[in-house]
Amino acid sequence: MAAKFIANLIVMGSSILARAFVQAYRQALANASKSGVAQEAAQNIIRTGKLMTETEARQILGVTENSTWDEILQKYDNLFERNAKNGSFYLQSKIQRAKECLEAVHQAKEQGTK
Repeated sequence: MAAKFIANLIVMGSSILARAFVQAYRQALANASKSGVAQEAAQNIIRTGKLMTETEARQILGVTENSTWDEILQKYDNLFERNAKNGSFYLQSKIQRAKECLEAVHQAKEQGTK
């Protein structure tokens, strides 16, 4: 009899907590939209989605404006492999994005000279 009472108490208590959690979450969303936090978060997502600049890409790979495409690829390979062994995925992705950015710049320069 006591086990049944305890089981009922646990089930009722967990349902009350679940309802309270849902209500608190809704209130938090309402407060965030009133204070503009939700809009600021959305703007931050948009800002971080922007492409890398050529200057930033050159700084990441450690190349200058006068570097040839072969030098850029050599730096990229070196940094990418070094990070693959004992680096971070974040740094590897930054190195990859830098190469992609400079590749687009290089292709645009090649098409401009042709």
